[in-house]
Amino acid sequence: MARRPRVVAVIPARFAAVRLPGKPLLNETGKYLVQHVWERVVEARRISRVLIATDDERIARAAKSFGAEVAMTSPNLPNGTSRCAAAVKNIACDHVINVQGDEPDIQPALIDKAASLLSTCEMSTVATTFLPPEEAVNPARVKVVLDHDGYALYFSRARIPSTGPALLHLGLYGYTKRFLARLAKMPATPLSEQEKLEQLRVLENGHRIRVAVVDSPCPGGIDTPADYAAFVARWRGRPATA
Repeated sequence: MARRPRVVAVIPARFAAVRLPGKPLLNETGKYLVQHVWERVVEARRISRVLIATDDERIARAAKSFGAEVAMTSPNLPNGTSRCAAAVKNIACDHVINVQGDEPDIQPALIDKAASLLSTCEMSTVATTFLPPEEAVNPARVKVVLDHDGYALYFSRARIPSTGPALLHLGLYGYTKRFLARLAKMPATPLSEQEKLEQLRVLENGHRIRVAVVDSPCPGGIDTPADYAAFVARWRGRPATA
């Protein structure tokens, strides 16, 4: 019987977010924002270990307070991908799942879906068809279009012309550990810099990203104060057993 791949999930978390500084430590729900993300990730069945990767002692202390394992990384790393690569560099694993630290509504099943795709590709991600028309033009919501084989053609903060449904890109990535190490060394590319989207480095360097499309709603990441206020309202309105 084939050995099941060892999969480590990494949640990159930094304090100095441009639009919402200190957002991993926002706690109007009584829990840190990064704690909400961590609690969803640990529910994923294919994940064997979960790390919060940060260069900030405030985030590290908060993460340890709710029982998370912390990987301290250099403050000089340019992006979350590099932070993930540094966090797992000395860890024996086959695959790595990068879950953005501002995705408190991420579904554990989606994490498992991204992990399952890595048996046939070197990088994976997830998108959903649930993108309201008004969100299709929101630059805080990243859109993606696919080719006929389910690989990404392009990601953008702008609306992408498409004859099919508008797809909302969700904030997680899967990599083989080997490809993650290569990706972390790739320099920024013109489109990745223009769009401020790391995944465009992959496409511009001739690699492919397999995308799982799911028909389930997901509000997307917390990018602005309004996003966080909406999340808090959803959290307070949840059923008592949630």
